[in-house]
Amino acid sequence: MASYEIPKGIAASKADENAHVCAHMFIVVGPSGTGKSTLLGHLMDVRKSCGMSRSTTTRAPRGTEVNGVEYDFVDIPTFEKKIANGDFAEYANVFGNYYGTPHSMIADNVNAGRDVLFDIDVQGARNLKKQYPGAWCILIAPPSMAVLEKRLRGRGTDAPEVIEKRLNTARSELAETGLFDFMIVNDDLETAKSQIVALYDMLSLRAAH
Repeated sequence: MASYEIPKGIAASKADENAHVCAHMFIVVGPSGTGKSTLLGHLMDVRKSCGMSRSTTTRAPRGTEVNGVEYDFVDIPTFEKKIANGDFAEYANVFGNYYGTPHSMIADNVNAGRDVLFDIDVQGARNLKKQYPGAWCILIAPPSMAVLEKRLRGRGTDAPEVIEKRLNTARSELAETGLFDFMIVNDDLETAKSQIVALYDMLSLRAAH
């Protein structure tokens, strides 16, 4: 049986396209209590060229959530068909509901001139990096586990067993040093805000060349 190889020109073109998309992807990981959401919110406030990725999910909308804004809401058969078609860069089943990041959402944003921010856990980041190895991966870290524990307990929103679970998860995430390209230690919020904007500006400038 004759074998078929992708012509080198086409293969190179696909590699160049993937590299272009990767340069505009910013995967941000950080344990609960590190201020990750606050930092991402600040970045989007001061840099309008970036925005959060939008996931597809099978869970029902909550409160004022609107389809196509916070999430793309679909039923389970539709989601599983998308899995079979290879439509997702990464996906997971969380407490009986699917969540996934479509390749098309990433490409559409990048082609429209926008940088895409991903606020996901280590597992999601690892899966995204398999599909887009050149994407930037940034860790938001606490100055120490003691400080993180103090922050979590100080919020007064979680039961003790939930806090312990969050701390164990944080230890696992912080141990994944090989996954991250950059780290911002959020010891002082205003300093961390300046650092994430400066890092975004540097990487955006690199992507433009």
